[in-house]
Amino acid sequence: MKNLGNMLKQAQQMQSRMQEMQAKLEATEVEGSSGGGMVKVRLTGKGDLRRVSIDPSLMNADEREVLEDLLVAAHADAKQKVEATMAEEMQKATAGLSLPPGMKLPF
Repeated sequence: MKNLGNMLKQAQQMQSRMQEMQAKLEATEVEGSSGGGMVKVRLTGKGDLRRVSIDPSLMNADEREVLEDLLVAAHADAKQKVEATMAEEMQKATAGLSLPPGMKLPF
C-alpha cells in the first residue's frame, strides 16, 4: 500500500505541475520568422496567432506569392518553436515521475 500512496502523491504533484505549465504556456509568446526577418509571426504557447509583421518592401502585387510563402514559413517556424517549448515544459512537469516502460504523457 505504501507504493500506491507514493504513486497517488506523485500523480497529485504532477497534476499541479501540469496546471502551472499550462498557465505558463498561455502567457508565453514565441516568434517565428522567414525571409531573413522580413516576415515575422508571433504565436502563444498554445498556438494562437497574436501578431504578423511584414516588411513594407513585400507589399506590392508582384510579391504576393513570395509573401504568401513567407507567411507560411514564418508560421511553421513559430509552431516548431512552440512545440519545442511544450516538450521542454512537459519534461519539467513530469520530472521524477516513474512511468512504466512505453507509457507517455499526456495520457
